[in-house]
Amino acid sequence: MSSNTQPINLLQSIPQVFESLTQVHVTLDNHDLPARLKHLIHLRASQINQCGFCVKMHTREARDANESNERLDRLIVWRHVSDFSASERAALAWTEALTVLDEKTDYARLRGDLRGHFNDAQIGALTAEIGMINLWNRLQVSRH
Repeated sequence: MSSNTQPINLLQSIPQVFESLTQVHVTLDNHDLPARLKHLIHLRASQINQCGFCVKMHTREARDANESNERLDRLIVWRHVSDFSASERAALAWTEALTVLDEKTDYARLRGDLRGHFNDAQIGALTAEIGMINLWNRLQVSRH
């Protein structure tokens, strides 16, 4: 076993992967998901995944996009406060379901809730956004 426990510089060691991941975000930005919603789902997934770097970054980005400190402070308890709209609540539930995989999750019910607020292309984009933030979180957490 090597005694070198330093984190891998992923950007340096796999630059083509980072370029490809960035291109995914360029494509996703062409969908009409509200930026405010994307900030919330990125931050919520990052909180769940305990990615300190990502929580800090997504909190700053959300504030820069005029998200309120009050809503950001209460995002972690979104189910128990009235700060979030029905569409945001549906998206946050979907975010949590796709971030913490549980065989008991009723994905069909959650999709039905989403369809009350989003079309299929938006749900697809939302799902990809959640998948991407989970990937970014895991890449960053590997550096802890």
